[in-house]
Amino acid sequence: MPRYHWENDEHDLFRESLRKFLRKEAEPHFEQWERERLVPKSFWKRLGELGFLCPQVDESYGGLGLDFSYGVIIGEEMERIGAGLTGVGLHNDIVVPYIESYGSDSQKQKFLPGCVAGDRITAIAMTEPGTGSDLANIRTTAIRDGDHYIVNGQKTFITNGINGNLVLVAVKTDPDAQPKHRGVSLLLIEEGTPGFTKGRKLDKVGMHSQDTAELYFEDCRVPAENLLGEEGKGFQYMMEKLQQERLVVALAAQTAVEDMLQLTVDYVKSREAFGRPVASFQNTQFKLAEIATEAELGKAFLESLIADHLAGKDIVTKVSMAKYWITENARRVAADCMQLHGGYGYMEEYKIARRYRDIPVMSIYAGTNEIMKTIIAKNMGLSGGKGH
Repeated sequence: MPRYHWENDEHDLFRESLRKFLRKEAEPHFEQWERERLVPKSFWKRLGELGFLCPQVDESYGGLGLDFSYGVIIGEEMERIGAGLTGVGLHNDIVVPYIESYGSDSQKQKFLPGCVAGDRITAIAMTEPGTGSDLANIRTTAIRDGDHYIVNGQKTFITNGINGNLVLVAVKTDPDAQPKHRGVSLLLIEEGTPGFTKGRKLDKVGMHSQDTAELYFEDCRVPAENLLGEEGKGFQYMMEKLQQERLVVALAAQTAVEDMLQLTVDYVKSREAFGRPVASFQNTQFKLAEIATEAELGKAFLESLIADHLAGKDIVTKVSMAKYWITENARRVAADCMQLHGGYGYMEEYKIARRYRDIPVMSIYAGTNEIMKTIIAKNMGLSGGKGH
């Protein structure tokens, strides 16, 4: 697909440099990482050395001072290798921006250089066994005790949960607050903090190389200076950051659609059935024409949203539309492309099989697609409320 209209020569050089690095240091090892259910920390370190971690961070903290457009390029190129690298985008574009936006100068000085270098790998812990999208009702508590918070609770489905050594945790600092969301705060909890333990690495249907884990906090003493921003503002901070998070997910799904289309076009041109190329059958042509059209529609929509997001506009409703529609489209495309691969599409050695496994969760995380539709409906004035 052609480059975005906002891409310039610097973006092209950045993309080519990253692509070259991934071809050499990710692509040949990716199947092994999938089998081992983990991307090695040494890969994170290499990303950091080459400037591919958090390039948006201010130069005074070790970053390159670039904008989100470079995060878009990193997200796309990682997704082209495989969805199991999604933890890099979570670190770059979802967790670290919280520290940049709401952190004190001392927190930024302490944490950001390590995030840029790959010494610190971040995770964000919102979801709990009993609460998914219902963030106001989280049960993990953080009760003030002198110059510490005592944290008790459990988190699950945490991306970067095994490799992560700096976790942004959503907690209830005021369990009795009314309305409930006013009791939510955010704490930065470091690996090694007494009372913080990691559970098992969760065995997922897809995204195998992406480490996902349960986290436990048992009388975990966290210094009060690790509170991010103000107490009771955590829910508000999360709502402010969800626009970019959902844009990142839509971007990954769109990249997967483009990759699956190219894989399948190449495959049907090279395979024969009944003495002629599979590409010559009208059903094949129609299916791929439909997918190509949907890929262009998704790309155009996403491009306009990225431009608006870079301009600082509030595009929550449209981002919710993109997250829901592009991820649903990716699921349909994965099924159609596997079908066009025939029996080989069901074989692990073909990338389309991995795509088929990896894509469904995109409709679930960062807010389910049902939540996306609720937000769209609310912002259309259909339920008397205001969406987030």
